[in-house]
Amino acid sequence: MNPIHAWRHHRQGLDGSYGDATAPDVLERSGWARSVGGVGPYLGLFARAGIRRDESDRAVAELEIHELPAARGCTYVVPASDFALALKVGHPFHNAEVRVAASLGVTEKEIDKLCDAVVTALTRGHQAAMSPEEIRSVTGNASRSLGEAGKKKGLTTTLPVALGKLQSLGEIRRVPVDGRLDQQRYKYVLWRPNPLARYTSTLEEACSQLARKYFQWVGPATLAEFQWFAGLGVKTGKVAVEGLRLVPAEKDGDRLLLEEDLDAFRKFKPSRTPQYRLVSSLDSIQSHLKADLPSHAILDRGEVVGLWEYDVDTESIAWMTNGGVKDKKMVEAVGKMEKFVRDDLGDARSFSLDSPKSRAPRIAEIRRAGKR
Repeated sequence: MNPIHAWRHHRQGLDGSYGDATAPDVLERSGWARSVGGVGPYLGLFARAGIRRDESDRAVAELEIHELPAARGCTYVVPASDFALALKVGHPFHNAEVRVAASLGVTEKEIDKLCDAVVTALTRGHQAAMSPEEIRSVTGNASRSLGEAGKKKGLTTTLPVALGKLQSLGEIRRVPVDGRLDQQRYKYVLWRPNPLARYTSTLEEACSQLARKYFQWVGPATLAEFQWFAGLGVKTGKVAVEGLRLVPAEKDGDRLLLEEDLDAFRKFKPSRTPQYRLVSSLDSIQSHLKADLPSHAILDRGEVVGLWEYDVDTESIAWMTNGGVKDKKMVEAVGKMEKFVRDDLGDARSFSLDSPKSRAPRIAEIRRAGKR
């Protein structure tokens, strides 16, 4: 059993050590949850603290947790304590969409004017959430089509650019139409107070704060893994970790952790018995990996020992393991997650474009490999 993997499993609360922690508590301790219109956040919260979908949705509705554009420009569900930090480290990545718009003849002045029109429309709406179609109707000629050239570059109108910029600045936030995290239909509302209003850290300081959190979440990790997670260059990444007092977890190794965690890491003894947990293919314990898993994962003390998918037709989990392991504890773990998905979620999409139809070949392959 790899001690680093087992340590991460423990620190991430996948050994049951989080008890009845709340949704924001789990995200603060184990890391931000990748969303992308899939069930990842739900699976992660359930696997760590048994949090059901209604509790997660309530936390979203009460702004205890929220989906934001964050590290690398990716969307994550983060706790309220990290709203400002997530927005700050994600802000530079919005420029990519702005550059695409600029290549289509859209000026910064035009986007700023459209941003003002959007804020005015939402202000007049008295905090009522508005869909993009409603915003487009109210703002009239402030937004425009980008024609065939825009379609080829994935940007059909100027409105998404303005909405993205306002989100990154903390001026507005998007809310899921039906309150669920596993879909991508949103309305927009003003964000008052703006979470960035009292956040005074520079981007460099924010990257350092993110680095500390990252090594708390998944350390021991390499500097290159952090740079990938944060979307930073080599030089910027090195600056971000200066002053963190990172030390090698093992002699002459390149995996680092905070010095304050070194003693606990060295004293930690991995469980001698299996600790199976079913998590998503994008779970935060794998934040150090550059490649996503092909399916959701079955973990044992931090190591991927199997894969799984949810079969909507049979309302069951199709699963396979390395070496065909099938002991009582694993069957129980699969059954527990199967019931959660069936009763609370109805499906287990990895991302927004995932569907029972597109997933069918993977399910068939897993069933053949697992013979179940």
